[in-house]
Amino acid sequence: MFKVLVIAYYFPPMGLSGVQRTFKFVKYFKNNNWEPTVITSGNTGYFAYDEYLSKELIETGIRVIRIGRKDTNSHLSKYETKKLPREIIRKIFNKIGQTFFLPDNKVFWSKKAISKAEEMLNNEKFDAIYLTGPPFSTMHIFSRIKKNYRIPLIIDYRNLWYESYFTFYPTPIHKILHKKMEYNVLKAADRIIVSNRKIKEKIINQYQFLTFNDVVIITNGYDPVDFENAKVIPKHNNRMILTYSGIFMVYNSPKYFLKAFKQISVEHPEIAKDIELHFVGFLRNENIRLIKKLNLQEFVVNHGYVDHNVSVSKIMSSDVVWMMVGDRRNIDAVLPGKIYEYMGAKKPIIACVPEGAAKIVVQEYPASYICKPDDIAEIKKIILKVYSHYKSSNFPIPDDENLIKFKRDYLAEKLTKEFQFLIKADVR
Repeated sequence: MFKVLVIAYYFPPMGLSGVQRTFKFVKYFKNNNWEPTVITSGNTGYFAYDEYLSKELIETGIRVIRIGRKDTNSHLSKYETKKLPREIIRKIFNKIGQTFFLPDNKVFWSKKAISKAEEMLNNEKFDAIYLTGPPFSTMHIFSRIKKNYRIPLIIDYRNLWYESYFTFYPTPIHKILHKKMEYNVLKAADRIIVSNRKIKEKIINQYQFLTFNDVVIITNGYDPVDFENAKVIPKHNNRMILTYSGIFMVYNSPKYFLKAFKQISVEHPEIAKDIELHFVGFLRNENIRLIKKLNLQEFVVNHGYVDHNVSVSKIMSSDVVWMMVGDRRNIDAVLPGKIYEYMGAKKPIIACVPEGAAKIVVQEYPASYICKPDDIAEIKKIILKVYSHYKSSNFPIPDDENLIKFKRDYLAEKLTKEFQFLIKADVR
């Protein structure tokens, strides 16, 4: 069996979306004759921990090495759930971090993680090393020592790095340094994996030395095992359950959707009373205040943050699900991973999205209802259309064949084939 060393800051017991891509990859590596060893974070504060994913990790028997106590979160708490701050507070801390830490505020943890990786590479034989970002500091630090090891380096972009929507450059020097760091990382990498087409396009256009084949798209996906284990919750009435699963940040506020529903409650009160708006995940205080301001409490069910298996269960128990990505600068490469679980559940999707990666994906899904993210009138029209299809049992039916390519085991197999190709190339 081949061996791959994986470095990923975000990993169970942490929850939320940044964890699942890497964990679900390594979960299925052994099925493809690759044994993973994971270097990840240790005692650190975070916004959510997931017992289901933690148990699933233990059951896989994957070797995990935890490196802790050297990042900004670790100074706040040890393995404790931090309260999600107001979005404006989060943005302030984010800008402070991006001002003083390059390329990100995980740079001190990354130095310790790479030091551990060097120790292991010097004492064990690994056939490949796989780094995932963000944080991109692990890629930056390892790129400087990669020449010391004759081992294929595979880097995985869950999000865009340079000129990402999430990136803040307080000075022109910061922007230049970020681009130089990314350039050096891409030069050192033997294969670049990205989670969607827009990220690939932007990287290739930004760095002319890259060829089309240097960058491989492996999307996010859904794990069929999660759906097999999910318990569908029986309905106690015939209301249409319309569910949002995930977290709201500055780029995906629910305000336009809620304002559209408010108009429905005024113009068509009989329809509004036949719809329940379910929120699974974090509803920020500002979101809750907006719900109260619009007087929509009677229509809203707030489940709060739940473990991943419960989240899947809530999705499976819904009649319709919805997602949104705001129309903002450099937002076209943002693609929430939750959409693949929506498709895996074969649920009708209301997608409030701008032009970009998210829209490209939902356009290929037949049971999707697409509208602009900030057009209240259009969102209202879509909700009414979906409700009409619900009452007439006339929802489009997704094709199972088109969903196979998003299964986590298939995606892991696709990734290990890239590992295998690089090993053969190295032998030649």
